[in-house]
Amino acid sequence: MSQLQRIAIAPSQLQQGQILLTKEQQHYLGRVLRLREGDRFIAMDGQGKWWLAQLAGEQAQVLERLSVETELPISITLMVALPKGNGFDEVVRCCTELGVTCIAPVLSDRTLLDPSPQKLERWRRIAAEAAEQSERSFVPTILEPVAFNTAITGNQTSHRYICEARGEFPHLKHCLQHKGQETIVIATGPEGGWTIQEIENAESAGFQPVSLGRRILRAVTAPVVALSLISAACEV
Repeated sequence: MSQLQRIAIAPSQLQQGQILLTKEQQHYLGRVLRLREGDRFIAMDGQGKWWLAQLAGEQAQVLERLSVETELPISITLMVALPKGNGFDEVVRCCTELGVTCIAPVLSDRTLLDPSPQKLERWRRIAAEAAEQSERSFVPTILEPVAFNTAITGNQTSHRYICEARGEFPHLKHCLQHKGQETIVIATGPEGGWTIQEIENAESAGFQPVSLGRRILRAVTAPVVALSLISAACEV
């Protein structure tokens, strides 16, 4: 079981055995994932093609083409407002089984949990165990918890959705029917839901508010429903 980190690239970035990294990707690999010169990672083009690559300055060297049969053809980052208690354990376990690429725990205005460093290690261990159980090729990345308003200022080239239980928003399944969504970021809220200000901030950052149905879901249920809808829409 490999625990290499993964990034999504555009097919045009692959040229003559090299991957030409964007400034944003360089920042993500070096500052967020803390990879160094010579470290390896997985590059995926969102169209089912994967490569083992090695970081080399502002670009990466392709080492080999990978054969992947158990992974989804797209990259999914799940942004979850941390639920109370140990509910996040089950979110990590279930969403790993469903094919999530990266889980980003966030602290929202209504978050009650104050996670310890030991929690992060526990979540990463759960992800590794769930990936092995479900025979995935790779273990999802679990990022360190950050404030929600910090987390939403990122890659705006992805398709970004924020789930909101109240309001007249389109159902997520209808937003996923058009093709070409190589990278998806989906955010689910805490107990009590997002605040109006958080929804507005997310919209300003490029997130589209969506519904997961007419019922009010628990904070630990919504991420599983969202991942189920996305995986069903993209997996054939």
